[in-house]
Amino acid sequence: MCGIVGYLGKKDALPLVVDGLKYLEYRGYDSAGVAVHTGREIEVVRAVGKINDLEQKLKNPPRGKCAIGHTRWATHGRPSLENCHPLATTDGRIVLVHNGIIENFNVLKNQLLAEGVAFQTETDTEVLVALIGKYYTGNLAEAVLQALREVEGTFAIAVLAQDKPDEIVAAKRAAPLCLGLGKDENFIGSDAISFIKHTNKVIYLKDGEIAVLTAKSVEIRNLRGKKVNPKTQTLSLDPTSIEKGEYPHYMLKEIYEQPHAVQDTLDGRISPQNDEVIFKELEKYREYLSGVNKVFIVACGTSWHAGLVAEYLLERYARLSVEVDYAAEFRYRYPVLDNKTLVLTISQSGETADTIAAIGEAQSLGAKVLSIVNVPSSTIARNSNMVIYTYAGREIGVASTKAFTTQLVVLSLLTVYLGLLRRNLPADQAAVMLQDLKRVPNEISKIFTEVDNIKRIARAFHKHSNALYLGRGVGFPIALEGALKLKEISYIHAEGYSAAEMKHGPIALIDENMPTVVLAFKGRRYEKILGNIMEVKARKGKLIAVASASNDDITRVADEVIRIPDATESISAILAVVPLQILAYYIAVEKGCSVDQPRNLAKSVTVE
Repeated sequence: MCGIVGYLGKKDALPLVVDGLKYLEYRGYDSAGVAVHTGREIEVVRAVGKINDLEQKLKNPPRGKCAIGHTRWATHGRPSLENCHPLATTDGRIVLVHNGIIENFNVLKNQLLAEGVAFQTETDTEVLVALIGKYYTGNLAEAVLQALREVEGTFAIAVLAQDKPDEIVAAKRAAPLCLGLGKDENFIGSDAISFIKHTNKVIYLKDGEIAVLTAKSVEIRNLRGKKVNPKTQTLSLDPTSIEKGEYPHYMLKEIYEQPHAVQDTLDGRISPQNDEVIFKELEKYREYLSGVNKVFIVACGTSWHAGLVAEYLLERYARLSVEVDYAAEFRYRYPVLDNKTLVLTISQSGETADTIAAIGEAQSLGAKVLSIVNVPSSTIARNSNMVIYTYAGREIGVASTKAFTTQLVVLSLLTVYLGLLRRNLPADQAAVMLQDLKRVPNEISKIFTEVDNIKRIARAFHKHSNALYLGRGVGFPIALEGALKLKEISYIHAEGYSAAEMKHGPIALIDENMPTVVLAFKGRRYEKILGNIMEVKARKGKLIAVASASNDDITRVADEVIRIPDATESISAILAVVPLQILAYYIAVEKGCSVDQPRNLAKSVTVE
């Protein structure tokens, strides 16, 4: 979950590396550091904290044409100066940055200790740099190859040698790493976003590949030393899309981008007659998909909540048996899968480590994998049998917003697609559902008229220490997502529950100090939700209702009401998440929290 950047070329390397690190800060921000090859030696500067803290130490920066950098999310070893990357051998000859986990580091460390190697940090990474130093005799790539053959675990690394001022060696296994190709300059990044302002020519390294970079060349080999011919891609990412613009935080910008993101996700996927969902990417799998008898949804975090919504939709409208599990649990259980099971994985980044592992497990058991991801050319996209992209655009705020709503839209489209393909969804009902989906971008825009009301509610409730979120049916996973958003960015303890389960425990928590947020949009469970609201009020609970515009009766029982446009139950679920995002955002702002970079979190979870 760390971020890696590297540069070598004709320009001053340090400003480019530091700027690249800022775009990777979503991957971790416990500490940061850079290593610059001055031509004579490698100078390392490190700081605990964010990139701004590192910049304070760079008032008199080292200068050179070759540098690597790192922003850290701590796994082995607390956030401290000694554990901060880049790390070096004791003699300073080899310097390295690393993202991943060396699983056998204790075994390797004991071997190196027996050989007289000294260690100064608590990290697993120091073992790797010491191992490379042990094998280094002038050929850096060969030393890296020898070291990596002994390593178990995951890694993306960039390595410098003191006597190689114009060379960087990079390698990866189960952690993302890509190369940016420029004119007389080359880049390394955990994400192409780190160098997209300078080049859109990208090579995505594959697992087990090692790259030797100079300013004018890139050579890639596998771990057996055999040369490979990589595929160069041209990215269409607009560099201006990764700027905050007029917004104080990326999260707020991304909330307001949702109408456009949803429209981009819908464009070209609904026929003009509203009688067909167009997924060209699934065309050659139509026969297989028509014969599927079970869907197993695998995801993590916010994407898991999207999976729970999909469970409701696919069972109701496509009449498919559906099971949903966390990716980390799925891969270690004994799931019953076969060639008639569709494993559906959902990931914003396409680099979620547990989901990647789950894909391999599912395919080994004979299932085919359909993945819904936002990032093209990501590991999950490359490893899956089928891929549907959400077109949310780049999402930088750690708390997911537009990625979630576009996931819900794709899953809604997929439901109609499978329902029609399997002849379980009547054509007239499908047409209505598709027409409703077309209205979602405009309906989300209407919700922004509630912002002042939501700000007022946030000011009234931001001092509370706990909150309860309740929903029924498709509203239940939206309650889970609302609670997750609040706890992620405001550090308020929040729990999401099915309102039907309230009397089985959570009701014991309700009093005048426990605000309860209830999803109360119209649907077949609306009367039961009203009953739950009355039970909360009977115990002096403070109640915030997210309700459909025409639900006039809700004002008589709720302390606060946030309105969403009238819609069907499944569309209301998409709409209802937007005010919950806005509420969490303004509560976090009132509390003075770091909205875009909440403590202990990272945007892309690339380690297990």
